[in-house]
Amino acid sequence: MRPPARRGRRLALPALLSLLTCSLAFALVSEDVKKEAKQSKNLEKSDISKKNDIDLKEIVFVIQSQSNSFHVKKAEQLKQSILKQSADLTQEMPTVLLLHQLAQQEGAWTILPLLPHFSVMYSRNSSWIFFCEEETRIQIVQLLETLRRYDPSKEWFLGKALYDEESTIIHHYAFSENPTVFKYPDLAAGWALSIPLVNKLTKRLKSESLKSDFTIDLKHEIALYIWDGGDGLPLTPVPEFCTDVVGSSCATSFQSSLPLCGNPVKKEDIFVAVKTCKKFHGDRIPIVKQTWAGQAGHLEYYSDYTDSSIPTVDLGIPNTDRGHCGKTFAILERFLNHSHDKIPWLVIVDDDTLISISRLRHLLSCYDAREPMFLGERYGYGLGTGGYSYVTGGGGMVFSREAIRRLLTSKCRCYSNDAPDDMVLGMCFSGLGIPVTHSPLFHQARPVDYPKDYLSHQVPVSFHKHWNIDPVKVYFTWLAPGEQDRARQQRRRGLQEEL
Repeated sequence: MRPPARRGRRLALPALLSLLTCSLAFALVSEDVKKEAKQSKNLEKSDISKKNDIDLKEIVFVIQSQSNSFHVKKAEQLKQSILKQSADLTQEMPTVLLLHQLAQQEGAWTILPLLPHFSVMYSRNSSWIFFCEEETRIQIVQLLETLRRYDPSKEWFLGKALYDEESTIIHHYAFSENPTVFKYPDLAAGWALSIPLVNKLTKRLKSESLKSDFTIDLKHEIALYIWDGGDGLPLTPVPEFCTDVVGSSCATSFQSSLPLCGNPVKKEDIFVAVKTCKKFHGDRIPIVKQTWAGQAGHLEYYSDYTDSSIPTVDLGIPNTDRGHCGKTFAILERFLNHSHDKIPWLVIVDDDTLISISRLRHLLSCYDAREPMFLGERYGYGLGTGGYSYVTGGGGMVFSREAIRRLLTSKCRCYSNDAPDDMVLGMCFSGLGIPVTHSPLFHQARPVDYPKDYLSHQVPVSFHKHWNIDPVKVYFTWLAPGEQDRARQQRRRGLQEEL
């Protein structure tokens, strides 16, 4: 039986060679097909780019700047970067606008009130309005290539998509059945509106006033307005709009580090006031002491009851279930007129605020306490019809001594002890011409209330609320000083030296 078996193997050899030859030929043909397909795709992309060819002069850049001197400097640096890159391309220069210079109205930062201005000024010769933050980094060549994929004669709302993983209070529990379905832009990555969409939104703004009294999360509310209950336009996600640099295709990225402008402010130069009341002495104050209290140079607990074991200070203001305006103004009076005359900064927090004093010290190095400063997470009330901006209290309110002096010299006061303190302060400072300085590093809610992708490019300063979380774990996960903070500052110094 063995010889036939050997003959079978010899007879199979030509068939095997034939099979290998066919397989190789098929592989070569397949590779050619892939190359042709890739070339076809590239040609198609090239054709799209040619069809939608735009020049830099057709893009209006709007830097979402603030009037504080530190923020003006950052915005000017970004403006010069955009103009330098544009000059290197030997194209006609684009228009670059600083948001705080566009209008004196309080609500300019909410963008929507400015769309009629953009429509009138730029609809004839422009194709896109591109918005970005002061720390956004833009690669002009890649941005041009990206925008050329989209027909500028059509309505477009472009950005890096964020979504809620679960319904959240800061978005009024919108889309509670499936919050992931609604996408809104990460402003740090930049976002763009085509001129046809700007014109459409302008017509709507002229025919009906903005409905919401409150501006809480600008990026979500802009997307909701443009979506218009499903009758408008959803966000088109653009992978080239980045926060982290994940490849050479990114048209934008974001500087995700804590600002540092020289040495951190000394902890002795910050006075921390914690608002509390008797019913929370037993559960909230121990968490403050277990987490961030040890970082503070000066700290007092203000209550409706004197408890020497904490200790607390009774300001003589009855506790209220909401508002706490009377208590807050009493804290301001005590800071300005009593034993703290040499301390330049005051921070007022709730007893369920979690805060990093070490990071706050770094942040405050960029601001001048001799200027009237009111710093924190900015909200707005009634901005479509005048209104005012305010710092939401839960994330922490930071005051320079000069701001407090001007406030208390004025006649602006609480209309009742239980009035909302943060809103009354916003109204008072607005009347005094002292703008809110916004920092997204302060948070009115818990980490779980924000998209992970949004928090991933932040070095947070504060969070608020103990509801359904372990506050100690949240503090040590998100806010406690550690090696990462030191490494970030070393990288920051390296970048500054390179620049």
